[in-house]
Amino acid sequence: MNKPTRSIVASASLVGALSLVFPAGVASAASPQAQVSSTRHTVMIQTNSLTGNRIAVYDQAPDGTLTRAGSYSTGGLGGQASNSVADYLASQGSLVYNARQHTLLAVNAGSNTLSVFKVRGDRLTRRQVLPSGGRFPVSIAVNGDLVYALNGGGAGTVAGFRLNHGRLRHIHGSVRHLELANTTPPNFLTSPGQIGFTPDGRNLLVTTKAATNSIEAFRVTPRGLLSEHLASTAASTPVPFAFTFTPNGHLVVAQAGNSTLGTYAVHPDTRLTPIGSLSDGQQGLCWVTRIQNHYYVANAGSNTISAYTVSPRGIPALLGSTGVVATTDAGPIDMAASPDGQTLYAQAGAAGRIDTYRVNRDGTLTRIGSISGLPTGIEGIAVH
Repeated sequence: MNKPTRSIVASASLVGALSLVFPAGVASAASPQAQVSSTRHTVMIQTNSLTGNRIAVYDQAPDGTLTRAGSYSTGGLGGQASNSVADYLASQGSLVYNARQHTLLAVNAGSNTLSVFKVRGDRLTRRQVLPSGGRFPVSIAVNGDLVYALNGGGAGTVAGFRLNHGRLRHIHGSVRHLELANTTPPNFLTSPGQIGFTPDGRNLLVTTKAATNSIEAFRVTPRGLLSEHLASTAASTPVPFAFTFTPNGHLVVAQAGNSTLGTYAVHPDTRLTPIGSLSDGQQGLCWVTRIQNHYYVANAGSNTISAYTVSPRGIPALLGSTGVVATTDAGPIDMAASPDGQTLYAQAGAAGRIDTYRVNRDGTLTRIGSISGLPTGIEGIAVH
């Protein structure tokens, strides 16, 4: 496919929604079908502080409540995209846990570096700080020992690394350019939103948000390098942001422009074919997390979380009559689920809080509580 014309399609209403000027006003849903986790988990939060990025660590009790367990410097600086309010990095996947190697990977957007931690329970040991391969890193993708970082500043780049024994090694010749026209820091609407591998590991995807309103795909070679040229697919609605995949490999994308969840078929030759798109009627639908057969989206402009289902054919549908399953503190952004799928954690970037919800069997959410004491602009969350 030919690359679409580079244009910015940010209307005043869209900028307003993503800048959190729309009030919340939707009641949360509750259900008596709540599950109680019997397993303790550790929740790791990236503060993204501009004066010194840190990882705040919390222990989860069986009832889902969180207790602070420690705080660790990344050795780098957080960053803030221009005109951002709650979502300083304007991305998903800025903090990633690799369960196979018990390793945590973090971006330092303000110092153009990545940090690597060894994870033992709720204790972190920083092993490495290294250049990200570009400017303003915002997202990290992991497939086995292969790691790619997405840099949103300037033309935008992706850079490859190998993760071995808790340390990253840059892959020579792995840097690819996205041909964007951003500043550094980039504008929050035009900075790319996420990088991620397809489930089979054969393709690497990047969403460009309003910079090109497209989803870019690179072919991954057996050596871990990327194809020289990327294939570009226009998003079914504007501002493709965060994404995940269905169990049978369909791509599911949060598309912020019209607050829609869009689905795509992924072909072996990197082509994407749109399947369906459905709005939740909220404002600023930017982040998406899958828990079993439900897809939870954070609506930053409405302070709500909505839930979808996606059929085996890839058709999205709202859960219930409206899809809204929870209200949040101000500016819900990145989310993460406990490994057992029984708890959902949502970052409220404008409030500096983490909201915790029990996931009910019918897909609705029951609020457990909220923790404070974090700075505004937090971005990046991982659970193990």
